Amino acid sequence: MSVAQRWTPTPGQLSFMKAALFALCLVPLALLVLDWDRDALGANPIEAVAHATGAWTLRFLLITLAITPLRRLTGLHWLLRLRRMLGLFAFAYGVAHLLAYVWLDQYFDWTAIAMDILKRPYITVGFVALVLMTPLALTSNNRMIRQLGGRRWQALHRSVYAIALLGVVHFWWLVKADVLDPLIYAVILAGLLGIRAWWRQQERIRQLSTPPGAPPGRRVIRIAAR
Repeated sequence: MSVAQRWTPTPGQLSFMKAALFALCLVPLALLVLDWDRDALGANPIEAVAHATGAWTLRFLLITLAITPLRRLTGLHWLLRLRRMLGLFAFAYGVAHLLAYVWLDQYFDWTAIAMDILKRPYITVGFVALVLMTPLALTSNNRMIRQLGGRRWQALHRSVYAIALLGVVHFWWLVKADVLDPLIYAVILAGLLGIRAWWRQQERIRQLSTPPGAPPGRRVIRIAAR
């Protein structure tokens, strides 16, 4: 057993880590507000705000998806205790991204917004992704896990894979020509989904190779392993 596998933070240490992570997740927003106040966002500050909040939405989604592989590879099972916060920050930055468009760009012109959603595919895809994120954010608490039941809650939260894919497509269609950044996100997402697919395939192989009547191996119940 490695040192990483042996070490588990105490409740006090975990609380400190959560507080530090919370503060760290607020840094991009704080820097954005500071740059807005200093008029340091360039010739098109509204576009800069929309781009930054959208980029951090996608980054937090990918970081959230990276928790399970990192936990399995390192043995740091307590990382799962941080995943919910990261997912909620992904949603929060997604809402900020939407507000930058609805408020700063369109000034709550609902007719123009509706036309944009219908006519511009990248806006449609982004809007759908945020709509799908909403029930995940609303059910990211222990009370909802108990009410929905572990299996249904887990099935609902697996939609995060589709949401991340829609986020990459939204970014790709938005930039049109310079696709280097969305390509990087796409490669990272493909890796995160690919390793999950490989693990599931290995699990199927192990199940099929188990002789009939043999006692099942130790089963580990994973709640919302995303």
